[in-house]
Amino acid sequence: MERREFLRTSCATGLAALTVGATAYGQDTPARLPGESEVAYRQRVARLPSREYFELRRYEIETEAQKAGFDAFAKQAAIPALNRAGIKPVGVFYPWEGISPIYVLLRHRSPSSFTSLTQMLSQDEEFLQAGAAFLDAPASAPAYKRMEVQLMAAFEGMPRLETPIDSPGRVFQLRTYESPSEKTGLKKIEMFNIGEIDIFRKTGLNPVFFGQTLAGEKMPNLTYMLVFNDMDERQANWKRFGSDPDWQALRAKPEYADKEILCGITNVYLKPADYSQI
Repeated sequence: MERREFLRTSCATGLAALTVGATAYGQDTPARLPGESEVAYRQRVARLPSREYFELRRYEIETEAQKAGFDAFAKQAAIPALNRAGIKPVGVFYPWEGISPIYVLLRHRSPSSFTSLTQMLSQDEEFLQAGAAFLDAPASAPAYKRMEVQLMAAFEGMPRLETPIDSPGRVFQLRTYESPSEKTGLKKIEMFNIGEIDIFRKTGLNPVFFGQTLAGEKMPNLTYMLVFNDMDERQANWKRFGSDPDWQALRAKPEYADKEILCGITNVYLKPADYSQI
């Protein structure tokens, strides 16, 4: 091996070793692929971009007055404060029909961003003043009925949030896949990482994020979001995906059979608030 190649390989391997060694401190690294050598694995890990974390909030509301109050709070207080804290873009979504729940999607650069957010906002005087009506709502007239939070880690195959479509009439599709065990859940994530995400892109399914749920309901599960210009495009592109030969070949592999690795699917259609940044 030439000296230059030796140094390049050694540096890449050393950097990867630092990354792998950080696993014990909460940093995620991908699994080694079948047949992949140790050196090749460490080089691949060293080239990976940092993975983001996604916080998905669900606000259950009961009245139009609560919806109006939430919109005023999100637009005038929460989103500006979140952006000041380095969290952007912020997505706010309504159900395609009805008013509840309202979904809020936050992108975190690290787990510490998630854990420190409440403390940061509590020290933001501009946020506290602009959001006082919502934050200080009395028990007799609550701002919302309930809030649920889901924390996710981005997939290796799509480590960052994307905003591929920004047309006014865009429609978002939020899907959650439940698995019967941790092992089968990881198998479904593997299926996305090795090919399904690429097939999504090729067939116009326009992913926004893919996340492995670290904390939340119905675990183990993964959740992902897609976006389309309209419902007609959504229907046409899902049909295109279903007939794609690469997808047919991937789903035909016994280890990726739905009956083995999935036990439930939740599908929700959403529309963005007019002030949503996603």
